[in-house]
Amino acid sequence: MANFDSSKMAASSPMLKEKQEIHFDEEWVGMKPTVLKLLRQENVSRAEWQDLFWKVYNVCMWDEKCLPKVLSALQQEIKFFVQQVKEKVLHDQDENALLRAYIREWSKYFTQSTFLPMPFSSLEKLLATSKDSTNSQQKKASKTEEESEVRKNMLDFWNQYIFDIIKQPLKDRAMALLHKERNSETFDNQLISGVRESFVNLCSNQEDRLQIYRECFEAAYLDTTASFYKAQAHEYLAENGVQNYMKYADDKLKEEEERALRYLDTGKGSNSLQLLVQTCVDVLVKSFKEEILRECAPMIKNNETSKLNLMLRLMDRVHDGINPMLEDLEQHIREAGLADMVSAADIITTDSEKYVERLLLLFHRFSTLVKEAFNDDPRFLTARDKAYEHVVNDTKVFRLDLANNKSKIMVSKTQPESKCPELLANYCDMLLRRTPLSKKLTSEEIETKLRNVLLVLKYVQNKDVFMRYHKVHLTRRLILDTSADSEKEENMVEWLREVGMPADYVNKLARMFQDIKVSEDLNSSFREIHRNNQSSISDNVNIKILNAGAWSRSIERVPVSLPLELEDFIPEVEEFYKNKHSGRKLQWHHLMSNGIISFKNDIGVFDLEITTFQMAVLFAWNQRPRDKITFENLKLATQLPENELRKTLWSLIAFAKLKRQVILCSPECKSPKEFTDSTQFSINQQFAMM
Repeated sequence: MANFDSSKMAASSPMLKEKQEIHFDEEWVGMKPTVLKLLRQENVSRAEWQDLFWKVYNVCMWDEKCLPKVLSALQQEIKFFVQQVKEKVLHDQDENALLRAYIREWSKYFTQSTFLPMPFSSLEKLLATSKDSTNSQQKKASKTEEESEVRKNMLDFWNQYIFDIIKQPLKDRAMALLHKERNSETFDNQLISGVRESFVNLCSNQEDRLQIYRECFEAAYLDTTASFYKAQAHEYLAENGVQNYMKYADDKLKEEEERALRYLDTGKGSNSLQLLVQTCVDVLVKSFKEEILRECAPMIKNNETSKLNLMLRLMDRVHDGINPMLEDLEQHIREAGLADMVSAADIITTDSEKYVERLLLLFHRFSTLVKEAFNDDPRFLTARDKAYEHVVNDTKVFRLDLANNKSKIMVSKTQPESKCPELLANYCDMLLRRTPLSKKLTSEEIETKLRNVLLVLKYVQNKDVFMRYHKVHLTRRLILDTSADSEKEENMVEWLREVGMPADYVNKLARMFQDIKVSEDLNSSFREIHRNNQSSISDNVNIKILNAGAWSRSIERVPVSLPLELEDFIPEVEEFYKNKHSGRKLQWHHLMSNGIISFKNDIGVFDLEITTFQMAVLFAWNQRPRDKITFENLKLATQLPENELRKTLWSLIAFAKLKRQVILCSPECKSPKEFTDSTQFSINQQFAMM
């Protein structure tokens, strides 16, 4: 740096109050070369750079009247420089040459719009303080680079003398290059980006810095995009069909999004990408919405999951594009599901296992469709649930069964109820009771099948019907001790609670298990009391004392004449319970009781597990095993109501699982309704377990 003597320093310093005048014209002569170097992007030494700061400060602080002179002189130099640049840019009107020249000159000029205002910061501060006080209060304490008055002048002059003249050719040629890219032609893609940057950075409007970009570049980009695909899309659809067109549209949407990231402004405050995507969607998808949606139902029917997935991506971009697809899915599940159930109506309506398995097969089939075709979209899962619920609760399959049973089509005045809840409860019973099915399954397999039942139960409307049947089956299993796994029984109660069954219902089921455990303790106490009583049958009897609130049944108690051994035993139990719980009364329900008897005939001795009613009937022959007894006399001996006696006798005469029945009747009858008072019954001396 050059050395200055003290006299010169004193003469130049504005801080020294000497009456020496500073002449602006003389000072500007010293400032102008550096200003021009900055505009031309030529090298400026550190001394020149610092000297410019000093001269501007010196002039501005010496006399405020110099402020407009400095600003005016600077504006003239900038204006003259911009006019020179205009000649360079407009020299060659060749398509790419114009873009290259403009981008090159703009890039240099825009860079200098950052540096040139720096030395004139003191000028800008003094200009700001000289403005109206009201306006100055609205300004920030420290102005940013973008708010520089000098920088604003630079951008405005460029806009006025260059951009306004050639913005249309720039825009047209940039869009022409964009068209080339869409047609897979080679070109320098930096040209479009360079023009875009100019449009983005040129505006000096503090309220809307992207105004020029939106009005000129963005609008043109969107218009040319729409025009290009309006022509292309119709032609492609006509030549290739709807399904191929969907792939074309999806590819183009992805392609345009990627292109937009390169050529459109995606900075803060810009929504160009969203506008571009919406424009493409309107042209490529919305315009052909009806044609595309017409393919949905056939695709669902043919399980074309990949094509449906593609349709989902397209229609999800269009307002109300998904609803028709949801309707098609619902209709398919309803129709296909019901058709499948109806085709197997003769089997599934009488076989609870096959019925539940068929429903589960349908559920998994439709769930797979929704997963693979619609990515488990919640809207499509809801549509699946709605349609599947219709299948589960539809009564058509049971109306067909009713018609087949009556050998003719009959029109019922009342809509028949779905047997689904009953069949689900029956299936649960098969899994939880000791049956051939439960015996061949592992514990894990039974749990899986029970949870599958709960899955279907979620869609059943008449859940109270399921509750009623399930409770009947559970009651029978607990009283007759036929549960395959007591732990599974209790788990099932908790699972019912988890799937939202009414708390009151579930609590009653839980109370039933508590009653069974309490009964076990009572039995132990009762046996202990009669341990030394040789005539008591307490060791051979299992009493279950149950709470009426949890076990209440809708049926009335059925009267029956028990064997003497049991009749004499009942008072002992009542006396024992009275001593334990005074004020409580026992009501005996023999309908749910059972026992094992030793049955002897000419073939041998057999242990038979039978109901209490069957026991009452068989004990009529206890003292006369070879006699024939009429129906009328059996009524007197058993005290059973006639209908109950008919059912009980028939279970001993025509039990489907036995080849040789326990009782014979004369004359032979084909149904219990054919029994008369004179019909005779006798023990089958040839009965045997085969």
